[in-house]
Amino acid sequence: MSDTDELLEATTALILPLLHALDALGQAGRMMHPPALAEVCAAIAQYREPLEAGRQTFTQAQWPEHLEAFTLHANMATTLALRAFDGFADAMNQPEPPMAAYRAMGLATQAFAAAYPLAAMLPPVNRFYLEPEVRENAELQQKLMESDPEKPNVGVMHADNATDQRGGFSVYVPEYYQGEPLPLVMALHGGSGHGRQFLWSWLRAVRSDPCILIAPTSAERTWSLMNSEADSQRLYDLVAYAQQHWNVDSQRMLLTGMSDGGTFSYVSGLQSHSPFTHLAPCSASFHPMLLEVVDPARLQGLPIYLMHGVLDWMFPVSVAQEADAALGGAGARVTYREIENLSHTYPQEENSAILRWLADGV
Repeated sequence: MSDTDELLEATTALILPLLHALDALGQAGRMMHPPALAEVCAAIAQYREPLEAGRQTFTQAQWPEHLEAFTLHANMATTLALRAFDGFADAMNQPEPPMAAYRAMGLATQAFAAAYPLAAMLPPVNRFYLEPEVRENAELQQKLMESDPEKPNVGVMHADNATDQRGGFSVYVPEYYQGEPLPLVMALHGGSGHGRQFLWSWLRAVRSDPCILIAPTSAERTWSLMNSEADSQRLYDLVAYAQQHWNVDSQRMLLTGMSDGGTFSYVSGLQSHSPFTHLAPCSASFHPMLLEVVDPARLQGLPIYLMHGVLDWMFPVSVAQEADAALGGAGARVTYREIENLSHTYPQEENSAILRWLADGV
C-alpha cells in the first residue's frame, strides 16, 4: 500500500464516523427532555465505538508535516466527541442527570466547532456544515470549496469571547461573501450560556443562506432583563460594528434568542429605538405587562416569529400562547410555531424557515 493510499484509508476510517457522531450528538441535544434522558443517552451510544475504531486507524498512520493542521483538528474534534459520548453515558449516574447531559452537550458543541476547519479541506465535511436541503447544490459547494478561509473579515471570528470570558462576541460571515448586502442575525444565548457556543446553533443556516451572524455573550451570567439598557446598548453597538465592516441589509436585521435570550429579544427588541426590524424569540418568558411600557407604534406591523416547545419544562407553552395573543392583539404580525416534540432546547431545524420568513419581509 502506498503512503497516499494509507492516508486516504485513515481519513475515511475517521471522518465518516466523526460526522455520524457529531450528527448523533446534535440530535441528542435537540431531543433532550428530562423524562426521556435515559432513552436519548442509550440511542446515541452506538456511535461511540465506530468513532473510537476510526481514531485508532487514524492515529496509527504516518502523517506528513504539511497535514499537521488537518490532523490537529480531526484529532481535537474526535477527542471532544468521545468525551461528550462518555458524559452522556454517565449522566444517569450523576446526582442531577439533566445537568450532566447539558455539560456533555457543551463538549459536543466544542467538537462541532473543532471540526469546522475541515470543511475547507474535505467535500464531505463541507456538505455536513450545510443545511440538508442544499447539500446537493453544486454551485454553493463549489463557491465554498474555492473560497479562501484566510480572507479577512469572513469565516468564524471571536472578539474577547473565550469560553471563560463574558461580554465579548463571536461572528460568522460566509467565506464566499463578496460585499453584497446581507441580512443580519443577532442570536442571543440562554441563561448561563455563551455566544461562542450559541454561534453554532445558527452556522449551518447562515452558511447555506448567507447572512451576517453575531452571537454576543452577556456581560453577566444572563442578559440584563431588569436593566435592559446595559445589554441593549451593546447590541446596538454591535449593529453599528456590523454596518462598518460589512454591507448590512437595513431592512432585514433580526434579533433572536433562546430562553433568557428570547426574553431579552422581547425586552430589548420592543423598545422604540431598537434598530432590529424582525424578532424571533424561542422558549422565552413573557408577561402581558411588558406591553404596557412599549410604544404602541413599535408594535404596529412588527414581524415576530415566535417558537415554543409543547414539552418545555421551564416556561410552559401557555406562556407562548399568551404572547401570541397579546402581541397579535397589539398589532404585531406574529408567525406562531408550537413545536410538538420540543423541550427547553433550541430547534435548529427552524432556522431555514426563519431566514425564508426574514427574506420575504413578513
